[in-house]
Amino acid sequence: MGASGPVIANVLVDHPEAVLCNPEEMTAQRELWVSVCPNKKELIGIIEKFPASFFTSASHHNNQRNNIAYFQSLNLNKRIITKLMASAPQSFSRPVEQNQVMVDTLQRSYLELGGEKLNMKIWLQKLLSQNPFVLLKSAEALRQNLLFLRDRGFTTAELLHLLSKLRGFVTELHPDSMNQTLQYSQEMMACSGDELREIVLKCPALLYYPKHILTERFEGLLGAGISVSQIIDTPTVLELTTQIVNYRLQKLAAHGYDARTGSLDVLNGTKKDFEQSYGKLRLRVERPLFNPVAPLKTYD
Repeated sequence: MGASGPVIANVLVDHPEAVLCNPEEMTAQRELWVSVCPNKKELIGIIEKFPASFFTSASHHNNQRNNIAYFQSLNLNKRIITKLMASAPQSFSRPVEQNQVMVDTLQRSYLELGGEKLNMKIWLQKLLSQNPFVLLKSAEALRQNLLFLRDRGFTTAELLHLLSKLRGFVTELHPDSMNQTLQYSQEMMACSGDELREIVLKCPALLYYPKHILTERFEGLLGAGISVSQIIDTPTVLELTTQIVNYRLQKLAAHGYDARTGSLDVLNGTKKDFEQSYGKLRLRVERPLFNPVAPLKTYD
């Protein structure tokens, strides 16, 4: 297949069981993967990164073949199918009917919540790409969680927003845990039910965190001098651990930015997002207002 010696060595180190697969099994497996993988070079990269997904038992080949045919029938991008096979191989080793149940539930939920049929394929591709393991979750759990959120006053459009933003992780939630999280959040922020829904729509991950994690993060923010009103304005700050918040607050304070009186937006985002915001702030602080060497413009 064109793999180099070091690549083969890496595969065997990470997945020594590969030596137990006979050449006929590997030929059959390669034919399956080549049907969705663009080229051999990319396939070699996938095998090196996900060897356990490629070196599977011959007893799974029929299920794999049927699942590939099913996802191709949905007109999903080949790269999406390849990613599903690599990162969630269990979903391809099981009977295709089990995946059909989950996909049908996702599609039906999308349409019932007001999603446009024309955009459904793109929506499904994005969701499966971001969270391949959603196929392995319970379709009934998805229905129960959406029903719970509907009972809490979320509109169909808002439910579709949450389903999309949570990238299928809504299947991992449970009504009891969500209820505890929402009650605690409402008590901490002293807000109404309508205000709480607005906060959740800004920060859907709020539904995902258990109460003890939220307690630690609220206490950390309040202990750093951040007000409840600031948290309500920028609830996504609750997605950051207390350690990350404290580190970023210290870096900002070193350049004269007091988060207690300013916006928390600068704290938000990934490490890359923060470094960009921090860099812009540092430039504003360090760059002189004018260049004293440059001649001033004059007008006749």
